[in-house]
Amino acid sequence: MRPENWHLTEDLDDFLARAGDFLRSRPALHTVPLTVTDALRRRGLYLYGDEPPLFGTLEAPDGTVRAALLHTPPHAVHVTPLTPQEADALSARLVELGHPVLGVAGERDTAMAFTQAWQRRTGTPGAIHQRQRLYRLAELTVPDPRPEGRARIAGPEDRELLIRWYGEFKDAVGQRAGDPAEWADARLAYGGVTLWETLDGTPVSLAGVTPQTAGQVRIAPVYTPAALRGRGYAGAVTAEVSRAARESGVPEILLFTDLANPTSNALYRRIGYRDVADFTVWEFGG
Repeated sequence: MRPENWHLTEDLDDFLARAGDFLRSRPALHTVPLTVTDALRRRGLYLYGDEPPLFGTLEAPDGTVRAALLHTPPHAVHVTPLTPQEADALSARLVELGHPVLGVAGERDTAMAFTQAWQRRTGTPGAIHQRQRLYRLAELTVPDPRPEGRARIAGPEDRELLIRWYGEFKDAVGQRAGDPAEWADARLAYGGVTLWETLDGTPVSLAGVTPQTAGQVRIAPVYTPAALRGRGYAGAVTAEVSRAARESGVPEILLFTDLANPTSNALYRRIGYRDVADFTVWEFGG
């Protein structure tokens, strides 16, 4: 596989015209590029940072798309599954362009192959930032016992709470945060956050859901303030969002977990989520 087989562009429409069918062919494995490009299309190319995104497709001689990449600086380059030879060709293409790469995210073996290729070509060391597991909902099991309280869709009156909790969530997981206010407004616009509240109406946990695209949604984020954890709130609100998505007819209901957190992984398995694939996020530099 040669570097020139990678077609790179900053044109989102061109990318979706080339890669759309490929991405929709495996909506679970391609959930990140599907949901991110949907957000960019709806909310603007500079949603995630001040630099323009870069998109790419790996194309066979007959025009068939074999893989895709998405880069929204300052985040890591996200790649769909690649062979080691394809990952090496991608690293060569990006080095040739002088394109800055601060990290890579993708299916575990692919991320490792790209990291090794990048290190060979640039001498830049890499370190694992996070190991993730992608889950798909199978048979939903509502937590039993369920904590007292109820679920409700967040509304405009919850805006300040969503802004604060989203910032806290990003800090807790070590992710580069976008504008929490912009995130809250976008989610409120389509009812994309569900709160669990106690019987007296106090919110204690939240679960978000992405808009449906290509027959899939992803539950994200799930957040409970530290002082309120261990009481079953996260499981209850996640189960409620999952139930609502399933009853609305969404075929694929997905979520990512941090493999360093055995509590959350055990929780999602208990309520009916099953493994799809493991992903790794690498950071490059210093």
